[in-house]
Amino acid sequence: MISRLAAFLFAILPVAAHAQAPESVMVVEAYSGKILVGANSAVKRPVASLTKMATAVVAVDWATATGTDINQFVLTAPQTVTLVGGPNPMNLQPGDTLTLRDALYSALLGSDNLAALTIADNIGRQILAKRGKNGDPVALFVAEMNKLAKFCGMTQTKFVNPHGLERPGAQGFSTAVDMARLGVVTMRRNAINFIVRQKDRRISVTGAGGVRSFLVRNSNELVGEEGILGIKTGTTTAAGPCLATCMDKQPLIRTKPDGTKGATPRRLIVVVLNSPDRFGRTRTLLDQGWAAYDAWLAAGAPLKDPKREILSIPKEP
Repeated sequence: MISRLAAFLFAILPVAAHAQAPESVMVVEAYSGKILVGANSAVKRPVASLTKMATAVVAVDWATATGTDINQFVLTAPQTVTLVGGPNPMNLQPGDTLTLRDALYSALLGSDNLAALTIADNIGRQILAKRGKNGDPVALFVAEMNKLAKFCGMTQTKFVNPHGLERPGAQGFSTAVDMARLGVVTMRRNAINFIVRQKDRRISVTGAGGVRSFLVRNSNELVGEEGILGIKTGTTTAAGPCLATCMDKQPLIRTKPDGTKGATPRRLIVVVLNSPDRFGRTRTLLDQGWAAYDAWLAAGAPLKDPKREILSIPKEP
């Protein structure tokens, strides 16, 4: 059986070595950055709607920076939503309006591509206006997504749209290790953390016929299990079934050398790409990850090669 250290090294070998890998996996403890399980983690491949994690982070960070209340800021669905396929749980039509909060619920829980595009279009327009420029608002928003990726050290990632659908001539890609970095950063945002842990949410859209109400259900079937905070599902033909999951456990209370007690928070981020049984695989990886992490802590958190054993993620983009 391959050792855990060998698995870690295997996870970050050059992409070309694993070009035909059927599945990519990454498990990391979010606070320490400790890599716990990895396989084919540096393989560049489509990641489908896991892309929407970056969309949500850019949107929430914009709202925070501008003092915008996501509960009150109203978006208008652009004409281009008619060109986007995939789930449309709100039956969103051009000209419909909804709050940024409800658009985030639909994009993150219902994997709504039209909601993701609407977020990008509206916030992109706000950024363009602030900078006194003209241009494609969605392209500008996607550029911000790629700036986020660069800041987070996601060197093998390229976003080409805010929803993750593959388009001819514009193929986005990432890796399991980069998606793990993004998962850590995503779950630092309290607004997103709150949204993705909900099993469902009733939201509303205003259109030509008045207000429409919808119950959007979380596509992550793990949500509701103990400690699971959710994050994002994704599936396309090219990407296969994908899942990014966050799970918390109660902090460990330990006695420090000076006799005082300290709390060590514990959070796992699990990413599986192109996994036929993404939910079952994630459950198994969570068990493996917790066992490895707790054993590592009990041994005194030793590190032989920090550059390979610790996932470096900036504290705050």
